[in-house]
Amino acid sequence: MSLTLEQVRRVAQLARIEISDAEAQTTLGHLNGIFGLIEAMQAVDTRNVEPMAHAQDLAQRLRDDCVTEVNQREAFQAIAPEIEAGLYLVPKVLE
Repeated sequence: MSLTLEQVRRVAQLARIEISDAEAQTTLGHLNGIFGLIEAMQAVDTRNVEPMAHAQDLAQRLRDDCVTEVNQREAFQAIAPEIEAGLYLVPKVLE
């Protein structure tokens, strides 16, 4: 697939982008280059290639799931305007 100069101008118009003739010509070359690359990649036979989740086969190091902060719930609720049963009460916003 390749674009024409008129199609590039039409896309620019739809995107509300003002584009000069030189810019349209340059953009046309760039876009056609991208489409050419896509066509070349689609032409490659990948039937025997196993799909992978990531380009490198690495394991992610995870940290232990443990509490590192001191529980300050009571201190925070002591300065809250209103609380009930350990929950913060806030004004009703929606009816």
